[in-house]
Amino acid sequence: MYEVRHWAAWSVARGYFLGKGRRAMQADGRVTPHSTRRRTAKKQAGKEAGGRAAAQTAAKSWLLLTYKVPAEPAKRRIALWRKLKALGAVYLQSGVCLLPKVEPHERRLKVLQNEISAMEGDAVLLETIGLDRVQEQKVIARFSAERNEAYQEFISRCADFEAEIAKERGIGKFTYAEVEENEEDLTKLRAWLEKIVRLDFYGASLRSEAEGRLARCSTVLEDYAREVFEAQDEDGADERFRLGAAPVPESRKSK
Repeated sequence: MYEVRHWAAWSVARGYFLGKGRRAMQADGRVTPHSTRRRTAKKQAGKEAGGRAAAQTAAKSWLLLTYKVPAEPAKRRIALWRKLKALGAVYLQSGVCLLPKVEPHERRLKVLQNEISAMEGDAVLLETIGLDRVQEQKVIARFSAERNEAYQEFISRCADFEAEIAKERGIGKFTYAEVEENEEDLTKLRAWLEKIVRLDFYGASLRSEAEGRLARCSTVLEDYAREVFEAQDEDGADERFRLGAAPVPESRKSK
């Protein structure tokens, strides 16, 4: 029993600490080398930086989509709205939205324009600019305000994550199951922040705070996982001592 528990402890600790909160093991059981994961992370970061740089370069030019679709069925209208928001579009009013003029946005909006036509709706896609610097900054401020709302919600969720681990510490709940559950939550937080950053075209002010809170969540979980491993290891040592110190039966003493 102890060997099984000890192996489980080693497995969880190894998978967690080597991966630093991420899964080091692939679905087929192969371990992804650290160098490969680093290259993948750098490649993804490069893509995100390139997208943001393109958006900032196009700060004086936007794609303006105006559309009108039938009120029913409502699910089509809602699905269209969700697709536009998923791209990071900012609505000036109902049926009028903006995106930075970059090639990926242009391609995607043309696809949506065709979808609107298929819904028996009408859409016009234009390129527009601000009349002056003041108008341009107003538009950028709208984009940044929406991203800051998302960052603020993310920061609040990070606080909940830390509070949950503090609660588990307080009641002495040091189990591998809790580490696994919290690790899954941290992975979701990472994916969520990546999505917000991807749509942060103009560098919203709360981005650095959100990234800092995520880093703190990762540290809190690492510390908690270490405490769990130590607690489970101590429990195993106590059990070995108890079994080893068991009294010798009288029948054996007589022999």
